[in-house]
Amino acid sequence: MKSGNAVLSSYGTTIFEVMSRLSDEHKAINLGQGFPDERGPADVLEVAAKGLLEGWNQYPPMMGTPDLRQAVAAHSKRFYGLEVDWKSEVMVTSGATEALAACLFGLIEPGDEVVLFQPMYDSYLPIVRRAGGVPRFVNLRAPDWTITREGLEAAFSPRTKLVLINDPLNPAAKAFSRAELELVAEYVQRFDAFAVCDEVYEHLVFDGAAHIPLMTLPGMRERCLKIGSAGKTFSLTGWKVGYVTAAPTLLQPVAKAHQFLTFTTPPNLQAAVAYGLAKDTSYFEALAGGLQAKRDRLSAGLRAVGFEVLPSAATYFVVADIRSFAARAGFEGDDQAFCRWLTAEGGVTAIPVSAFFVEDAPTNCIRFCFSKKDEVLDAAVERLRARFGAA
Repeated sequence: MKSGNAVLSSYGTTIFEVMSRLSDEHKAINLGQGFPDERGPADVLEVAAKGLLEGWNQYPPMMGTPDLRQAVAAHSKRFYGLEVDWKSEVMVTSGATEALAACLFGLIEPGDEVVLFQPMYDSYLPIVRRAGGVPRFVNLRAPDWTITREGLEAAFSPRTKLVLINDPLNPAAKAFSRAELELVAEYVQRFDAFAVCDEVYEHLVFDGAAHIPLMTLPGMRERCLKIGSAGKTFSLTGWKVGYVTAAPTLLQPVAKAHQFLTFTTPPNLQAAVAYGLAKDTSYFEALAGGLQAKRDRLSAGLRAVGFEVLPSAATYFVVADIRSFAARAGFEGDDQAFCRWLTAEGGVTAIPVSAFFVEDAPTNCIRFCFSKKDEVLDAAVERLRARFGAA
């Protein structure tokens, strides 16, 4: 019998599915996969329900409903000072992952080199390779995950077509500094490349810091495709509503790919997201503040049981160095074995950070998700304390 696609068939089951199955098997508290366990804003849900019952339920426009595209453009102006033409520079997608696929399929020619930062979201590499791109990796290192000139110099070449940057960076809970972004912008312009910017955690930045879109830096407005996510901004990850903002010359080929992927997105969800993006600034501040409190709560608990907790500047996640905890508990093994062991022995599930690397991966870091109810976070820490004791 003939085989399936060689690129996609070469990948195993995602680490999130593997660890979630193991968590279910051991009835563990799952702090691995990144989604909130709250219902999301009630008023946004009400708009979606009303749109379903009273609104249009046939195909909306391929590029997205006018109200959501206008809301995305207004959001860019309000938060970042970007002047965006909603008619030619905004497209709605069925989630940020579809937006990424449309960007990569629409822009990459076979043989084009694509710069990727490790650790990275697990869908990037399969899409790049299926599009015919050649990945070139920049390895970021704990605890600061800093972008360096040396790393970019080794990765960029005259064959570089684009760089894919996740900021804030999901697996490492990192928000890149202006200096780091300026360095990326320098290389993008020097090598006449594009930047696909996965900015789904743009409103989940902590400690009073503000997200800086790469698109806002000098010379980058015409080179960047900015991807946002209603799932992260409104704690509604199951909705799968994303949006791409880019100059018309970049957005046009991406739209051609989008029309053959999902074509469009449920209209009632688009109406609700348009409403949500116009919410008062206090909503966005409270979102970040509430998650920051959860970060601090879980981080304190993990330290109390012996983990070395790395800085978490953004996202749903906190990364912990396992070495001191493992030594005290008598465990020997890498981060993947540790996560399996912690699930079985401690009743708490995390994700090994090495799963977000292709090569030269660290083996001493694991990632916990803190976008859970306080009682869930407290129960996880209590399980670890009861099984392994306090540090």
